[in-house]
Amino acid sequence: MFTLDQARSFITVAEELHFGRAAQRLNMTQPPLSRQIQKLEREVGVELLERDKRKVVLTAGGRAFLEEARKLVSAADRAPHTARRMARGSAGIIRIGFTAASGYSLLGPMLQEIAEALPGVEVELQELVTGEQIQALSRGDLDLGLARPPIDTERFDSHLLLSEDLRLAVPAGHSLDALNRPVTAADLRDTPLIMHSPTKARYFYDLAVRLLPIEHHNVIHTVSQILTMVALVAAGRGVAVVPESARVLQLDGVSYLPLAEVASDVVQLHAIWNRDAANPALARVLEVLHAPGS
Repeated sequence: MFTLDQARSFITVAEELHFGRAAQRLNMTQPPLSRQIQKLEREVGVELLERDKRKVVLTAGGRAFLEEARKLVSAADRAPHTARRMARGSAGIIRIGFTAASGYSLLGPMLQEIAEALPGVEVELQELVTGEQIQALSRGDLDLGLARPPIDTERFDSHLLLSEDLRLAVPAGHSLDALNRPVTAADLRDTPLIMHSPTKARYFYDLAVRLLPIEHHNVIHTVSQILTMVALVAAGRGVAVVPESARVLQLDGVSYLPLAEVASDVVQLHAIWNRDAANPALARVLEVLHAPGS
């Protein structure tokens, strides 16, 4: 196998097309340079240069080898710097799982912060519900999750990223929209309700049934995605309990009303990661997420 020194020598000769000038650039004499090129040609198994007393010319094989040799030498020169950057966490890949609802408000700004602070870190995204994120983190398929509580604190560390209010999404012009006050449980009696799936949207389902006296005979649709719920509200199918960040969907014909007797900031989103995670890029991303103002 040829060496990087041989490749560098060949590149210099190919650029100069003159062994004397190439030897000067390489701070060596011409005879050992000629021997390096000859040995390289034996290793490669093809003539790379045509030379006589008057000129040096690249063969077709030499032109092809030159292109690849430049890539090889460039990669070799970058390798130590890349390794140091990856060890510091300023380069590399981080795999982030996120819930669909987190994509409405938090995900975009968070990715922008990471890109500005760590331009050498590549982010791979996977849209997964919280349970799927937990499984992926446990298998090592994700580095970081944007997930809902509860969190197994024995297995995972976490950082609260966002807390927000619950709101009642109603069709604009609905009788509840005209109350001009927070909506009470009594106001919802006999009101058609679009409800979260107890399996695919367990977090929001549990919140709704814990905080509100849901009358299940009023439930006319059960869905898993906030976007679908709000679209059904806009179509006049009923009302729905949604996180305040659903406003950013900006669907026409929907009002978002406060709920009486429901505490503020009950909807939480956490960054979670394995306690024994070893990815240096994850440590740097966590520094960004923990920074004041993040």
